[in-house]
Amino acid sequence: MGEKELHELINGCINQDRKCQKELYKAFYGFAMAICLRYAGNRDEAAEVMNRGFLKVLTHISTYNETQPFKPWIGRIMINTSIDFYRSKLKLAYTEDIDEADDISGGDLPDKNLNYEDLLKMVQVLPQGYRTVFNLFAIEGYSHEEIAVMLHINIGTSKSNLHKARQKLKAMILTTDGAANNTNYPNDTNYTPMAAINKVDKPGVFLNKDNRE
Repeated sequence: MGEKELHELINGCINQDRKCQKELYKAFYGFAMAICLRYAGNRDEAAEVMNRGFLKVLTHISTYNETQPFKPWIGRIMINTSIDFYRSKLKLAYTEDIDEADDISGGDLPDKNLNYEDLLKMVQVLPQGYRTVFNLFAIEGYSHEEIAVMLHINIGTSKSNLHKARQKLKAMILTTDGAANNTNYPNDTNYTPMAAINKVDKPGVFLNKDNRE
């Protein structure tokens, strides 16, 4: 979609033109659904969260600054809506600080042959707390300080959840002969994961430490 067409749709949505609202929804459906699927436990939950997010998009679209890219703006709304949707569940999930986390042994792991879709399917079966912190840190690019503020948790708790998420992901890789064919993963994630990843350029980023920790 060209910039001119996008701005016409945005202006139409500001004027509450139903046709423009429908077209905007269709244009960003895949992008928004991919984000929500990462945080949701299944496609039905993701669809509910996404629709809530689009309602916020259309309600607050007049606040969008047209000098800024639109996709990150709508993406941030989907992320925040996902966090809000699961906040009550997440309270029960954040119980450990980093001092209680088990050590992860170093060394190479058999993750080089995994593609993004395999990794994202693994991410979707993580416990909700681990999944949310992992998504925010490894995929969205937020720091632990930012995540702590967003989720109302301690920085150490954010680090612990990321640590545990990576530990579980590595265990899945080590115990799986073929991640893409593992029947323990949800079979309803038939979306294009690359649409949701804009800060990750190689699988190692998902699992390995980096200098932001």
